Amino acid sequence: TILKLIERFYDVDSGVVLVNGCDIRQLSQASLRAALGYVPQKSYLFSGTIDTNVAYGRESMPESHVEEALALAQASQFVLEKPEGASQPISQGGTNVSGGQRQRLCIARALAKEAQGYLFDDSFSALDYKTDAALRQRLATELPQATKIIVAQRIASIREADTIVVLKDGVVSGVGTHASLLEGCEQYRKIALSQLSEEELGMTGGAQ
Repeated sequence: TILKLIERFYDVDSGVVLVNGCDIRQLSQASLRAALGYVPQKSYLFSGTIDTNVAYGRESMPESHVEEALALAQASQFVLEKPEGASQPISQGGTNVSGGQRQRLCIARALAKEAQGYLFDDSFSALDYKTDAALRQRLATELPQATKIIVAQRIASIREADTIVVLKDGVVSGVGTHASLLEGCEQYRKIALSQLSEEELGMTGGAQ
């Protein structure tokens, strides 16, 4: 819901969404969406090849740029293992690649856009923890100026975020860093402890 509000699939009925200090209702949908790279919750690929999917909508995209996006999305290794590499055919919907591969190709497609901000709608859920961590590290080091908004159910995917917003039944129940939310937000602490041990969470003294 929040990501769709940011992209203006519908507008807020109270409050305001600001991008670079500007009410997005003052921007055209075309200019707003051109500034954003979006990875939907349900990964979807189009009939074509790996490279045409990554370069979707930009036929003039250099091959080197496609390769960079694949590397950033942690997709290079499995692409190289394909018989035809980035020219490997993709079926409609991406049914001939695994869920994790499909998700990484969708992430690469968004990253190839070189946007000002990226919206990830539970986009790391099909990735193993190692790939998830490697991807987030590359995003932090190679796209430091871009805003990154991640919707996730998995604590490990968002624990390093500058700001975490905890939602329960559509209502904000906590805002802060991982450490501050473990200390002061019961909802966040319950979710965290259901997924990771106290040691993995960096908790000391066994917070109750």
